[in-house]
Amino acid sequence: METESRVYGFWKQLKAPIFAMAPMADVTDAAFREIIARRGKPDVFFTEFVAVDGLCSAGRPNLLKSLMYHESERPIVAQFFGEKPKHFYETAQLAVELGFDGIDLNMGCPVRTVTKTGSGAALIKTPGLAKEIIVATQEGAGNLPVSIKTRIGFSKIALEDWVGHLLETKPAAITLHLRTAKEMSLVDAHWELISQAVRAVQGTGTILLGNGDVKSIAEAEELVKTTGIDGVMLGRAIYGNPWLFNRSINPEDITVEEKFSAMIEHAHLFESIFQGHKNFAMMRKHLRSYASGFAGSKELRVSFEQVNSALEVRDCIDLARHRMEQTLSVQSVVSA
Repeated sequence: METESRVYGFWKQLKAPIFAMAPMADVTDAAFREIIARRGKPDVFFTEFVAVDGLCSAGRPNLLKSLMYHESERPIVAQFFGEKPKHFYETAQLAVELGFDGIDLNMGCPVRTVTKTGSGAALIKTPGLAKEIIVATQEGAGNLPVSIKTRIGFSKIALEDWVGHLLETKPAAITLHLRTAKEMSLVDAHWELISQAVRAVQGTGTILLGNGDVKSIAEAEELVKTTGIDGVMLGRAIYGNPWLFNRSINPEDITVEEKFSAMIEHAHLFESIFQGHKNFAMMRKHLRSYASGFAGSKELRVSFEQVNSALEVRDCIDLARHRMEQTLSVQSVVSA
């Protein structure tokens, strides 16, 4: 029982099905995760991925901003990437010091700047090194559970062999993005292959999450029922929709004012956390995602292209409100 607690940690305390928030670089930072936690908390949060090499160098102080989190996010998992087992051991110890609930290893990022160093999805091609990294992380993690996010192959599908290698290290959980690294996001996710992974993990105790193209909790629930997986990780569906994981809210019932409130709150939170560390221009993609599906949203998206502060965001929204009021006034006169 003690061994199970050490290996699985919070994962075994979660009620199935498990719905997790995908870690996405320059998207799921501390500000956005806190906004999500306030509106529709997933079962598990992950940080953006952080380079272990950087955390084991003079660059650590700057990178620690990427490992900030709010207590409302628990359970919160730190995600790391790299290719040096020693550095994973050291950063696992850091994750313990910082109070994280778990550690996740990124073995799925297909971006060339990552894979050319042998990191991310490139580790699929070097299973021996991948296992060394997992074991080193487990040794440094103490009682924190170690999970893995990966893909079904690098240049071709190798799902069963690759998952088999990972299971030798007894990870707490595996999240499987159902595309190869070569496919990036250019094809539909191969959900028809998930049954192979379900069979592979059966009886091992490792929790299996599927990932790729899932647009709603309703769709995720259906996949759990039909495939036998333990849960689903959702990613891009969160853009502009921090209510995604809130099962008590119908997306169609979210008002324009609620969206405006989220935009302003998010902008102020981003500014308070990252001022001097991240350019406010990074907020613009979030703002554009929020601004959709209502009258005047196109004009609002255009106005967001130039904002450089939370105050400017508020000004743009005030102008959008004014335009909406004018439109309603004109419509009222015409109907009368």
